[in-house]
Amino acid sequence: MAMKKSSLSGDHAEYSQALLRAPPPQEAVLLPRSPDPVRDDPVSKRSRSQEFWDLPRTVARSAPEIRPQPPWRAFEIVCISCRFRRLLLLGRPPPQVLRHPRAAMRTREEVDATLQVAKLNAAELLPTVHCLGFGPGASGADAGDFCLLELEPALCQQLEAGHSLVIRGDKDEQAVLCSKDKTYDLKIADTSNMLLFIPGCKTPDQLKMEETHCNIIHTEIFGFSNNYWELRRCRPKLKKLKKFLMENTYEGPDSQKEEDSNRSKYTTEDLLDQIQASEEEIMTQLQVLNACEIGGYWRILDFDYEMKLLNHLTQLVDSESWSFSKVPLNICLQELGPLEPEEMIEHCLKCYGKKYVDEGEVYFELSADKICRATAQMLLQNAVKFNLAEFQEVWQQSVPEGMITRLDQLKGLALVDRHSRPEVIFLLKVDDLPEGNQERFNSLFSLREKWTEEDIAPYIQDLCGEKQTIGALLTKYSRSSMQNGIKVYNSRRSIS
Repeated sequence: MAMKKSSLSGDHAEYSQALLRAPPPQEAVLLPRSPDPVRDDPVSKRSRSQEFWDLPRTVARSAPEIRPQPPWRAFEIVCISCRFRRLLLLGRPPPQVLRHPRAAMRTREEVDATLQVAKLNAAELLPTVHCLGFGPGASGADAGDFCLLELEPALCQQLEAGHSLVIRGDKDEQAVLCSKDKTYDLKIADTSNMLLFIPGCKTPDQLKMEETHCNIIHTEIFGFSNNYWELRRCRPKLKKLKKFLMENTYEGPDSQKEEDSNRSKYTTEDLLDQIQASEEEIMTQLQVLNACEIGGYWRILDFDYEMKLLNHLTQLVDSESWSFSKVPLNICLQELGPLEPEEMIEHCLKCYGKKYVDEGEVYFELSADKICRATAQMLLQNAVKFNLAEFQEVWQQSVPEGMITRLDQLKGLALVDRHSRPEVIFLLKVDDLPEGNQERFNSLFSLREKWTEEDIAPYIQDLCGEKQTIGALLTKYSRSSMQNGIKVYNSRRSIS
């Protein structure tokens, strides 16, 4: 294969390859796919999505004593660069490749004759020629030992720097690939151009930097593929995270639930193994859920216990005549320590305030919006619907003195129905809605036929991807119309 001095065009591509060893055991292990007669049957009509779980999976951060061991010593990851994409080859080299059987040797005269037939000017080419040949090892790719993975440059740099990429998901879920801070959908993309796996192949740029005495290089092709895995950035799938933590909420140290060792609890490793999201996205969501680590396990406080802690704090602030913008941590721990664990008191301050240091002392600035929102949830959680006027009156009386309640504090928590008489308000938490885009809109339109953008925006804001707006989502999943001079949105499809 002769290579031009300049970059090739058309169907030609410039390939380089670098051989990387699999990450060390404490980072990740690549496992082989299990034999499957249904998958291996060429007549099988199984869909591509089903095939994902027959491919090698990455197991990260498992305890050494329970880590599954691969049946061979190590995988090899071949990094292939071409003009348009960066691909990773995941698999084990067949034994035949390690012996490097040679294809038939070509002479320089035969190469020159081939160039003349192809009407190529030898002066425009580099002197070094790659003579490619299929050897017995090439059948390995046909047997499914190799998978190509397309990577964006940033991900490839992370992998080359020694970081892990992890495939996550259960058998009934679509596979995702996670870096340290991002999540990607995995799709199989077919290509009409056959992709060849060539160990030791050098690009024109590499050849220019070397002084080669032999200008004919005989290279064996040890594999090929007509498809590769394609990555598409997606939202992390975090719905299951709250579901797991709500299975066993923390009701305080004296609760009888804490004596039951059979109740489900999750460590960071457990969550990384079961949640389809990157480590950074999981940790961020744990903060959003106000989860805390108790005895090495992540827990969410039972709402009643959380309100009990908050009530202790607000009463102490009132009795000491403190400003809500300057609540001293040490005095709170001294005064409330006999009532509740100090870790829970500090956790409650973190949930409802912002920590800062002034003259060497730690203070918290409590958020009026968060306290008012939690109080509203407490009032609404036991009522199907609440008369709006009565609710607003009771709500204002229930919050600490000096705080002002407003309906905009309840976005994504409660919904006001202004078409009923009298007007009512009811609990509708965005966390309780489906995670998928279409399922989310179906749920909202089954609840209410027509929505204003102001009402629906808090319930679809989290669906917006990178560079996507609420308006774009509404255009895709709803129809707009005018009603009494106000734009409203309804479903594009009938909702049963």
